[in-house]
Amino acid sequence: MAKELNKVYEPQAVEAEIYKMWQEGGYFHAERDENKKPFTIVMPPPNVTGQLHMGHAMDATLQDSIIRFKRMQGYNALWIPGVDHAGIATQIKVEEELRKEGLTRYDLGREKFLERVWDWKNRFGNRIVEQQKKLGSSCDWDRARFTMDEGCSKAVREVFVSLYEKGLIYKGSRIINWCPHCVTALSDAEVEYVDKPGHLWHIRYPLEDGSGEVIVATTRPETMLGDSGVCVNPNDERYKAIVGKNVILPLLNKPIPVVADDYAEMEFGTGCVKMTPAHDPNDFEVGLRHNLEVIRVLDDEGKVNSLGGKYEGMDRYEARKAIVADLDAQGYLVKVEDYAHNVGTCYRCHNDVEPIISAQWFVKMKPLAEKAIDVVKEGETRFVPDRFTKTYLNWMENVRDWCISRQLWWGHQIPAWTCADCGHITVSREDACKCEKCGSTHIERDPDVLDTWFSSALWPFETLGWPEKTPDLDYFYPTDVLVTGYDIIFFWVARMIFSGCEHTGKAPFHTVLIHGLVRDDKGRKMSKSLGNGIDPLEMIDKYGCDALRMNMVTSNSPGNDMRFYVERCEAMRNFANKLWNASRYVLMNLGEDFVPQLPTELEIADKWVLSKLNTLIAEVTDNMERYELGIAVQKIYDFIWDTYCDWYIELTKARLYSEDASRKNTAMQVLVYVLDQTLRLLHPFMPFITEEIWQSLPMRESALIVAKWPEASEKLSFKTEEAHMESVMNAIRAIRNRRAEMNVPPSKKATLYVLTAASQVFTEGEGFIQRLAYADKVELLDKEPENLNGLVTCATADAKLYIPMGQLVDIAKEQERISKELDKARKNLAGLNGKLSNENFVSRAPEAVVNAEREKAKKAADLIAALEESLEALKAL
Repeated sequence: MAKELNKVYEPQAVEAEIYKMWQEGGYFHAERDENKKPFTIVMPPPNVTGQLHMGHAMDATLQDSIIRFKRMQGYNALWIPGVDHAGIATQIKVEEELRKEGLTRYDLGREKFLERVWDWKNRFGNRIVEQQKKLGSSCDWDRARFTMDEGCSKAVREVFVSLYEKGLIYKGSRIINWCPHCVTALSDAEVEYVDKPGHLWHIRYPLEDGSGEVIVATTRPETMLGDSGVCVNPNDERYKAIVGKNVILPLLNKPIPVVADDYAEMEFGTGCVKMTPAHDPNDFEVGLRHNLEVIRVLDDEGKVNSLGGKYEGMDRYEARKAIVADLDAQGYLVKVEDYAHNVGTCYRCHNDVEPIISAQWFVKMKPLAEKAIDVVKEGETRFVPDRFTKTYLNWMENVRDWCISRQLWWGHQIPAWTCADCGHITVSREDACKCEKCGSTHIERDPDVLDTWFSSALWPFETLGWPEKTPDLDYFYPTDVLVTGYDIIFFWVARMIFSGCEHTGKAPFHTVLIHGLVRDDKGRKMSKSLGNGIDPLEMIDKYGCDALRMNMVTSNSPGNDMRFYVERCEAMRNFANKLWNASRYVLMNLGEDFVPQLPTELEIADKWVLSKLNTLIAEVTDNMERYELGIAVQKIYDFIWDTYCDWYIELTKARLYSEDASRKNTAMQVLVYVLDQTLRLLHPFMPFITEEIWQSLPMRESALIVAKWPEASEKLSFKTEEAHMESVMNAIRAIRNRRAEMNVPPSKKATLYVLTAASQVFTEGEGFIQRLAYADKVELLDKEPENLNGLVTCATADAKLYIPMGQLVDIAKEQERISKELDKARKNLAGLNGKLSNENFVSRAPEAVVNAEREKAKKAADLIAALEESLEALKAL
């Protein structure tokens, strides 16, 4: 039985019930069906520590709109949700809890600490899932995954071991990005570069033999404690004589060699570069070529270690100040220059990253990148918008080996065991009990865990059962579209593509739909420090979920940032109310015996709206297929507000209240049919209100969420009648606008004279013109009136329209009204001119204020001219 719509739409009262109905009806769930084509999306898993923010709301709204569209198209639509274990973020959260108890993770030990983390996850980890449901996300919650569940953990270990066996994972000491605050390694993609003001210190390095000195310039004097050489270019004539000699390292007073290498640029600074192989990636490569000593002088917390002499124990920046002061005091500091440069910072805590030598696990990226580059170049995977293809390819073609080990306890522990007796590393799919080389049981597992992105790189296929060859994997993989922000192309998208290609032989998705960031109304990035974040849940509570979703989609264009205006949520709530009231009006006029069946005999207004709807269906479907969601929803919005509510409902009112049962039934049938079709089109974007209204329609199917998506039909294309009706409507608009300009109330009727070559069109539309253009009668002319005095004229592309002025206004009263306005305008202009002729005001007031007054004077003069013209025209009548 159809539901009856309440007088007022209250989203807070219906959204939870509708969502419950969808879930209990199993509408989100997808099972393999060989008779249906699959369409799969995997949700970018939010952090288990996460709370819904506007970025999540944008991402989820776009994905849900797409999956609802495909579900209605008849696809076997699967949207897989999940949550990421978020290694660093989660460990920080739990360690904060421990600190309140006066404990550290080391007090608990690894096993007990991980128990605390799992407990935290079980208490708080589902919070963001419940928030996603409030957004209307139609995920298959039965298939929800966690990056550390048993299946994902098995996939991670299989990938690690497989890549290791192929020689694509190795352990080695290399320069990596190190965060002293988070106390862990970071990959290149986790480093954000920020322009910061700094200095360039020029330091004197004396030659050991006393024959002179070299000057080096550095932005990081604290690292000179680890210098093991000075580099010059082999073609630099200034320094050829000293290559092979030693210089004395200031402060530590030890000899270090001068080497020649093309890395040194003759034009930069003095042409001499200090070499610190343990603290700079380029210096490390030069050091390998010239056998320079690798001396690490900073510990994991960014403090000077025991190799730093008197500076031991100092923080890196504290040591910098002390070293510069000592260099100056001992005569080694030549000069200091201001110097702005890019500084690497941790993407999570935003502290400066330290390049440092460290023994870590790496993925050899060049061989893996080749196939990932090919699938994009060959079109197997495409980016929308296409401009991000270049971004992706540029990064992949210049990719460096990926540091995948992290100095954490929460995460996938690396499945590698080192033998205490022979030093061999055993990597195994099962937990190792003895060394595979010498058989010793004195083995210890690597304490590090894998980078969180290592596990999420497997997300599109591990969520479907890989490494097992499951029927779901065979049916639903590759997935169809990935929806994500441009800020994680390197973190995640690229890694999923090369992982999918390597481990399944297929790219994981055919389309990557890139969206931008959600910024505040001033264009600033939302952040805690600025205090400009907007809670999407508050917007839902105040305006309803549909209003928030419409705000997100109508403001969105692929790849571009959007500004979030709260006022647009209010505007979209008004749109929801407009749709609700129009639906109530239509349903209230249905008889109890109404059976939907579109008639074959249609009037011009019916053909017009059906033809407009037919075009809308074709265009919106095309836009959706192209992922132009913002364009699609704007067209639907315009159709509902303008075409259906403001025009067609008005055009049919006379028939609904007439005694002609046949004409009334035709109007009702078309009203219901168009409402049904537009609710289907709008459903992916505003799922709650459309479902609630649709449940009140007669002869509906079980639920709108699984109703058939509309299809355009030639049978409903009435282009001739559509054009004729548009001619009549243009005339009505022109007359209404002209009357509005003259402040003529709708109750004031007047004769309308029409001069047109399309007399049949205007004869057919006479009833509409008479009622909607407030005409007491309509007369067609065969030629232009000889005397236009006293006639108000307006024109359209198809007709000239004339109305006797005397029928619109009381000329005497109108003259009196305009005269009063004219007097008021002249007094206003006189006052403005007086102010502008005052030399003191013009010379002393700010230029902007003076210009504003001049603009007011100009507008006042224009108003006077217009009023005088109107008054003269009335006098001529």
